[in-house]
Amino acid sequence: MAPIPGSGLAKGLAVTLRTMTKKTVTEQYPDAQPDLPPRTRGVIGLFEENCTVCMLCARECPDWCIYIDSHKETVPAATPGGRERSRNVLDRFAIDFSLCMYCGICIEVCPFDALFWSPEFEYAETDIRDLTHERDKLREWMWTVPAPPALDPGAEEPKEIATARKTAEKLAAAQAEPAPSADSQGEES
Repeated sequence: MAPIPGSGLAKGLAVTLRTMTKKTVTEQYPDAQPDLPPRTRGVIGLFEENCTVCMLCARECPDWCIYIDSHKETVPAATPGGRERSRNVLDRFAIDFSLCMYCGICIEVCPFDALFWSPEFEYAETDIRDLTHERDKLREWMWTVPAPPALDPGAEEPKEIATARKTAEKLAAAQAEPAPSADSQGEES
């Protein structure tokens, strides 16, 4: 059977009329902040204290938008007769958000948990060259990172926490035991 002429137009107008009669849901964005989902990807925050300048994030970035500069610093020996150590010191950590594609590879490969997703999304600039944000700005965004979700009450305790707890308990037990005094040792001889 051949389609009735104008039936497509009638169906389209019916959709338009249905949409026109519904109440609109418009959020007045600048005045009212949107309710973002908990795992929103806004910008990348830097927890500088955890960064060891291993350069994994910069090497793995498919867009090459992470710029890291560092220098080596000699750390004196911790014990007498020990060896001096050298460590990397972070001089510059910058991300060019005009190049970033927000894939999150840098966050995933960071072995020291120095990079996190922040839900901050208001970082527009009038000049594209200003979208390269240095470590000071990335550190500011770090404090907007939400806390991780609570652990499942039925889940087993993470190994790191269990090890730390056992070590703390051993330390507390060792401190609670009275140390043998010099007088009692002298009497035994």
